[in-house]
Amino acid sequence: MFENEILNEIFEYQKEVFDSYKDITYKRYFFGEIFNTSSKLVGIIGARGVGKTTALIQLLREYPTPIDKKLYISADFIMIDSLFDVVKEFVKEGGEVVVIDEIHKYKNFEIELKKIYDILKIKVYFSGSSAIEIDNAKADLSRRAVVFEVNGLSFREFLEIDLGVKLPKFSLEELLNNHTDIAYELLKHFTLRPKFREYIQKGYYTFYFEDKDYYLKKLNETVNTSIEVDIPSVFPIEYESLIKLKKIVRLICETYPFTLNIQEFLSKMQMSKNDYKRLYRYFYYLEKAKIFRLLFSKYRGDNILTKPEKIYLNNTNLHFAYCTKREIGTIREVFFASMLEMFDLKATKKGDFLVDEKYIFEIGGKNKTASQIKDLKNAFVVRDDIEIGRKNIIPLWLFGFLY
Repeated sequence: MFENEILNEIFEYQKEVFDSYKDITYKRYFFGEIFNTSSKLVGIIGARGVGKTTALIQLLREYPTPIDKKLYISADFIMIDSLFDVVKEFVKEGGEVVVIDEIHKYKNFEIELKKIYDILKIKVYFSGSSAIEIDNAKADLSRRAVVFEVNGLSFREFLEIDLGVKLPKFSLEELLNNHTDIAYELLKHFTLRPKFREYIQKGYYTFYFEDKDYYLKKLNETVNTSIEVDIPSVFPIEYESLIKLKKIVRLICETYPFTLNIQEFLSKMQMSKNDYKRLYRYFYYLEKAKIFRLLFSKYRGDNILTKPEKIYLNNTNLHFAYCTKREIGTIREVFFASMLEMFDLKATKKGDFLVDEKYIFEIGGKNKTASQIKDLKNAFVVRDDIEIGRKNIIPLWLFGFLY
């Protein structure tokens, strides 16, 4: 049977993959939660390079069932016409768990996953681009799948990998209430300034530790691949528009931090003034691919055709890989936003960020004053270039310990 031949090839490839990842022992912040999830269908979505494949291979290796009952399928390995047929054949042979890596590369993957979920008795883990939409109309996967959207390395995780130490993470409330004591304790374990500088430039993606010398070059290529491959695999977009997406990224690189003047931006893009809806759609694509971060006002919502208040690159490393010049003020705000990815961030008239509609944060250097947030409740000054804070003045680097 044809599916049987494919299974034999997949098992051979699986052994090679397991062998190549055997020396990677560090587990990302999300590993335990995903491993212990009881759902029959579990997804991990996120940007290229944040460790999705590594986590799934670690998970499959540790899954408590014999090796011949586990299956790792990668979209990069072999052309498969029907995921359902292959998994069905595996179930017939006693298969209990399957990992499907980079599932967005399979045509109609939503329908295939729905069939696997509804018909076959097997645990399924899958990974995909951050751009994929699980609630797509092709299949009601949002009701069936538990999906984790994962981020790049936090500053804490970077230090753990780099130094071989174990460091605690803190809730936002713990950090706000006890940041002085927390900072004193953490600083016993590392020298802050050189490590924080290294993280800001090169520490967000896991592949930094594979080849440090060529990291920024590889990251630049990763951004281009996300634009050229991942976005078209999910959204209907023409080749000419991909060139525009790259130009948009370059334009955002030049700003501090970017507050959108829509007509001026359309002019720079050589687009007509009536093209603003298409431009907003481009912003949305880049945000879904984790290249942009869009900040909206709490009063205007955040749907695809809403004008964002500010536009950032997704994380600080992208500035060093993709931009020819960088503004320190932008870098500070981008770091803060990237560490609070799992919170609700909004633009606010007083301060830089409104978090969970409760806390206001003003970001700046070591001499930043509290004048802009004076007399506001739950308002904090976040300062770069300091190690220890007091009262409502908190060091920027500490927000790297939220996950």
